[in-house]
Parts: sequence; structure tokens; C-alpha cells
Amino acid sequence: MSGIQNFEAFVLASIMLNLIPGPDTFYILGRSMAQGKRTGIASALGISAGAVCHTLMAAVGLSALITASPVAFTAVKWAGAAYLVYMGIKMVLTRQSGLGGNGPLTDQSFGGVFRQGLITNALNPKVALFFLAFLPQFIAPDSTSHFTSFLLLGLTFVVTSSVYGLCLATASAFISKKLRENPAYLNYLNKFTGTLLVGLGVRLALDK
Repeated sequence: MSGIQNFEAFVLASIMLNLIPGPDTFYILGRSMAQGKRTGIASALGISAGAVCHTLMAAVGLSALITASPVAFTAVKWAGAAYLVYMGIKMVLTRQSGLGGNGPLTDQSFGGVFRQGLITNALNPKVALFFLAFLPQFIAPDSTSHFTSFLLLGLTFVVTSSVYGLCLATASAFISKKLRENPAYLNYLNKFTGTLLVGLGVRLALDK
């Protein structure tokens, strides 16, 4: 492929990296278990959209500017951490009385969950660092268009992560379906997921 070297190795590495549990995995897992398949799918698609944003930012050089500026990097990191903590506290305080996530999900609620996933991923500067460190290794030195190469590699990674995220959302929602049918367990799942999101936010804030 023009401008890209070792593309097959890149695809394999992308798949393997997606299988390693990380913040996105735990986010999708928690939302799917507590709120069902539709919410999990919306979360996975939102995270994928966030990864597309990181791809475009890396391709045009914005990611490099953010990571090179301690102030900008810290500001983005704290914004992402605060958003995760906010969502977590909101879930902990919310009581559910019925089956979570299996009823009809309105366009607005689906879009809301999608936006939450997008913002969560887009405001994680560690993802920007990952794209800047990982993608250039597979761009040929004689590439005439680094933008195109970054874009193709980034979108390939997004496709592999999207497939994994959708499978994870579907499987975890199916496994936890019986638990969500019990209002008591459903509230425990919500509190667990909320606590998990708060923990992810704190971890993001404390990471250097």
C-alpha cells in the first residue's frame, strides 16, 4: 500500500492491542452490563467516533501540538477526567426500576450515549499520544503524503476497534441480561458501573 509499510503487521498489532483490556474496554463493558445492548453499542460507536477525531488530529498535526504543550495536555486530561467522574456519579445516584437497556431506546437517548462515548475518548490525551507513537512506525520513509498514510492507518485501527467494541457490547449485555431483569441487581450494576467510571476518571487525572 502506497506510503504504508508492513500493513499486515499493523492490522495484526491493532487486533492484539484491542484485545488488551483498557479504559475503553471497561467503559463499554460497564455500560453494556448495566444498561443493555443498545447502550453498549451506542457507547462503542461513540468511542470509535472519538478515535476518528484522534486520527484526524494526528493527521493534521493537532495532536502533536497538544502533547507538546504541558498546559494544553493537562487541560484536556482534566476535562476528560472530570467528565468521566460526572457520568459515574450520575449513574451511582440514579435508581432503576425495570429492565435496563432492553426497552426501546429513543434516538435522543441513543445519541446522548453516543456523544458520551465520543467525548470520553476524544478528551483522553493518552489516546492522542498512542496514535502519535504507534502509527508513524508503519509509515514509509518515502511516503509522499503523511496525511493520507495517517488517515488510512488510523481508520484501519478504528475499524478493528469498532468490531471488537460491538462484539464486547453484545456479549456482555447478553451475559448480564438475567441480572438486569431484577431491579435490585440492576441498581447494583448501575452503582458498580458508576464507581468504575469515577475510578477511570481519577486514574486519568493522576496519570502522568
